[in-house]
Amino acid sequence: MKKLSFLLLGIGYLFFQSTCTTPSIEYPVRPNILWITAEDINPFLGAYGDEQAITPNLDALAKKGVVYNNAFATAPVCSPSRSCLITGVYATSLGTQHLRSNVNIPDFIKPYPVYLKEAGYYTTNMGKEDYNFKTGDIWHETNDSAHWQNRPKNMPFFSVFNIGTTHQSQIFGSDESYYQKYGHLIPETIKHQPDEMNIPPYHFDSPEVRKLWARYYDQVTLMDQRVGEILEQLEKDGLTENTIIFFYADHGTGMPRSKRALYDSGLKVPLLIKAPKKYQKILGLLPGTQNDELVHFADFPPTIFSLLGIDIPDYMQGVAFLGDKKQKRDYVFGHADRVDEAYEISRTVRDKRYRYIRNYLPHLPLIQDNFYTDQSEIMKELRRLKDLGNLTKAQQTMWAPTRPVEELYDTQNDPYEINNLAQHGDFQEILKKMRNALKEWAVRTKDSGLLHETDMHKLGEETTIYEALQNEEIFPVRQLLRVSDLMIEEKLQSSRIIKLLQSSEWTDRFWAVLVLRTHPLHDKEIIDELKILLDDPRSSIQLTTAQTLCELGHCSKALKVIEQGLYNEDKMVRLYAARIFEELGEKASSLTAKVLGLQEKLCPVDWSKYYELYTCWALEEALKKTNPM
Repeated sequence: MKKLSFLLLGIGYLFFQSTCTTPSIEYPVRPNILWITAEDINPFLGAYGDEQAITPNLDALAKKGVVYNNAFATAPVCSPSRSCLITGVYATSLGTQHLRSNVNIPDFIKPYPVYLKEAGYYTTNMGKEDYNFKTGDIWHETNDSAHWQNRPKNMPFFSVFNIGTTHQSQIFGSDESYYQKYGHLIPETIKHQPDEMNIPPYHFDSPEVRKLWARYYDQVTLMDQRVGEILEQLEKDGLTENTIIFFYADHGTGMPRSKRALYDSGLKVPLLIKAPKKYQKILGLLPGTQNDELVHFADFPPTIFSLLGIDIPDYMQGVAFLGDKKQKRDYVFGHADRVDEAYEISRTVRDKRYRYIRNYLPHLPLIQDNFYTDQSEIMKELRRLKDLGNLTKAQQTMWAPTRPVEELYDTQNDPYEINNLAQHGDFQEILKKMRNALKEWAVRTKDSGLLHETDMHKLGEETTIYEALQNEEIFPVRQLLRVSDLMIEEKLQSSRIIKLLQSSEWTDRFWAVLVLRTHPLHDKEIIDELKILLDDPRSSIQLTTAQTLCELGHCSKALKVIEQGLYNEDKMVRLYAARIFEELGEKASSLTAKVLGLQEKLCPVDWSKYYELYTCWALEEALKKTNPM
């Protein structure tokens, strides 16, 4: 059977060779493409001038290829990032931006391996899929043994190797457990010494923090060794001189204020591309070159298609940065949404110098409680030191209980993005330009994150989320942006909010409640309108209103609404209610007995049932606050 499959693949490849249009870039032989991906790192490589890095294999690759200095993920966490990488469509357009969802996408949006298979390439993926949507059979091989070596003879390949060594979880654990897993693999002569580490200014400087940063860089060293093994095998197989090699990371570092955050620390990634000598001139990939053009993950599939002479589908939202369809871009975009049980709606746009961030839930802190991350030694140590007080300005930006609605940073003069210039008079023109660029992107790409997750999924019940978003009557994106922009206004009249709270459009009502989390308009008339919304047909509005009222001291009926949400049949509604119960803390303590019973019924669950798992995490953390005994 295996021989028959290979025979059919070979026939298909020959058919392609005889019928496909010749690429406008004329290669002597169609090139292979190798993608090597690491997890959770910024440009922590010697090739980027990082003196702490011990990365000889990647540094050697960089000398033979091009170093991209402005490469970015579209999300600061894995599966939304991969969703964009595999389709060339922003996760916010597909509805795949929330971690560990399983969304249907339109049939006409095909992951890029499907096109590569049709073009006669043998496609393999070793290590990870994790795209937040239902994929079907898109690779020839996707498992831990997937390899170019398994292809039919002389068939070109596209192979992905994902290296998980640098994932945030790999530095978890005691000194002993870390040594058993990884520490013994690194010679003492090249181990990173804690007292020599450079610590970012927003982290506290303690022996424990230094030790964990040293661990992280040791993991980078191990990752580099794995890269060396892959490249050595390519060379042994005689394929180096016909293979274009990409190295990049899935998003920024896994450390706090990086992963899940829309700063360079969460989004900026290394990107190295090396072409064989015979292709270097025609592709503009000359050895030892530095490239400062902006690129991000939406651009990767169009770039591959441009390199191989495959037509770029109209639905793809990125641009090619190599090949005959090469274009330059002025901005790159990013988004942060729910991760595990922690809700978020933040968006960012960056040019070569400035980063603008729009926080749509500014009443929430940057560092939210999160069951998974809070188990890590680094987070435990940072929280311990935070509780001691005496925070510097940089550390205060990380631990503030709320966030500004808008942030603007000059990354050239402020690489750690500490000094928010959004209110600075000299930067108002830049602020407006960046704000407008982000709005235009949200409208053009139909940013589904402007809907609560429960409502977004209801929107796609009859079709797909992506297709439903195209109807402006169903998804009035411009109106959503107008209402949410009331957060930016310094003086807001109660009458405007009351009109929105009474609107027949549920999206107006939802965002009006969120605006009230930013503006202290809490007179009797507004409170009365909020109480009416406790009976709103939309669970998202009921629960958001219940939390708002309870935090204002009107908990009686609000807690009943939250209780009903906890027992709702919709798993997304249950998760939202559980998170609200957790955030209310002592204010919701009267529900503790009932929640104890619910927790016993629901928990524990296996890790594959993500919404149920995150609900259990939220309930467990909530009960520590409301029932500490």
